[in-house]
Amino acid sequence: MSKQRIGYIGVGLMGHGAAKNMLQQGHPLTIMGHRNRVPVDDLVAFGAREAKTPAAVARVSDVVFLCLPSTVEVEHAIYGEYGVLEGAAKGLIVVDSTTADPRSTQRIGADLAKKGIRMADAPLGRTPKEAEAGKLSTFVGGDPETVRELKPIIGCYADTIIEAGELGAGHTLKLINNFIAIGTSGVIAEALATATKLGVNLSKLYDVVSAGGGNSKMFQMMMPWVLDGDDSHLKGPLRIAAKDMRYYAKLAESAPATAFIAQAVNQTYQLANIQGHGERFIPVLPGILAELNGCKIRDLD
Repeated sequence: MSKQRIGYIGVGLMGHGAAKNMLQQGHPLTIMGHRNRVPVDDLVAFGAREAKTPAAVARVSDVVFLCLPSTVEVEHAIYGEYGVLEGAAKGLIVVDSTTADPRSTQRIGADLAKKGIRMADAPLGRTPKEAEAGKLSTFVGGDPETVRELKPIIGCYADTIIEAGELGAGHTLKLINNFIAIGTSGVIAEALATATKLGVNLSKLYDVVSAGGGNSKMFQMMMPWVLDGDDSHLKGPLRIAAKDMRYYAKLAESAPATAFIAQAVNQTYQLANIQGHGERFIPVLPGILAELNGCKIRDLD
């Protein structure tokens, strides 16, 4: 039985690894890149075809994955000129792996359904390292039959697949999870900046936190930059973290539920973006806050 033809729009930090693993497991792959040519050229070298528009991707695919910076780009890829809706035929499945607004996901799903196109949301957990290794986690929302069909494909790049519920449930779970993770990073960054201002030995602080209840995976991923200048353990841009916090806060308010802490974390990341650090990775945030306090962990240049 032939493998389903896969389209992948957005082969960046996370999308490259996911797409590569589907290609390596025999799925014909058509990709559309964004700004960075390196992952596109790499996948083409491995046998992927490149298309120039979302419509062109949709025309030659059985399943189209989206892994884009935000809901803005997702909506443009679906509805824009030469978008997925223009090129899609009945029977196509669209899978959105973006960390996106679930309310938009549900609207898009309803519009796609009018053309006989199914949709699932399957945002990604873990890091680009796990994406390359095919060991991501994902939280899949959609009707049970669609999810059942997708699981063997998603299993090419994810070793943890959580069936989240109806369409939009995956994105909802992802935003709540990211609030916990990114919120934790904000607390860690502020604590480290304050510790630096107080003249605390950060190596000793690392030992203290690592041995106690304040320890976390987020702390362990951030500290290599603080101690050694290595930000490679958490390749999440500050601008994306700020976007996730905005989406979470809007989702909470729509419930309605309070979002005091999320708003504070959002503003912390927004400040870093305004200062021109949006492309830096999350582990650098303590250094940015330290400089605001008039001290320095290490050079930011």
